[in-house]
Amino acid sequence: MELNTLSPAPGSHKAKKRVGRGVGSGSGKTSGSGHKGQKSRTGGTVRPGFEGGQMPLQMRLPKYGFSSRIARVSAEIRTSELNKLDADVITVEVLRKANLITAGIKRVKVMLSGEVTKALTLEGIGATKGARAAIEAAGGKVIDIEAPVKVKKLAKKADKPVAADNKKPAKAAKKAAAPADDAPEAEE
Repeated sequence: MELNTLSPAPGSHKAKKRVGRGVGSGSGKTSGSGHKGQKSRTGGTVRPGFEGGQMPLQMRLPKYGFSSRIARVSAEIRTSELNKLDADVITVEVLRKANLITAGIKRVKVMLSGEVTKALTLEGIGATKGARAAIEAAGGKVIDIEAPVKVKKLAKKADKPVAADNKKPAKAAKKAAAPADDAPEAEE
């Protein structure tokens, strides 16, 4: 075999069909596009899923599920990946610098997959029961950071003082100061 004698395998290269060159060619007149209609026109294509204006299948079927907002900022790490890290204290920042998680990740959880060969301390990182047991068996520890306690706001109505007998305080004070009409007048 020589470079100047190379040729493609027979049948691998096929000549382009010249269409619209007479009825006898088999592809004359309409050039293989059929008669009329959108698909016979130049640029006439129908987008995938279009059913001619009929309610399409993806809209006839019900919606279900949702995209979790927490899942976008959460990641999972295997215990076998922790062995590759040089640091003894592992935080989210250490994992980010080691390119085990991306920049937008804020919550990390360690899953049991593989062995832990050295003593590690996890700070601010969650761990499953199995992963926690494996880390502690290797002489490490998992330091949990408690979630901040949310204080419920009291209703605004509870903050305002309630007037006695649902009367306005100014009116009640005026009535108390004014002498009663049916009381006997004092004689001089």
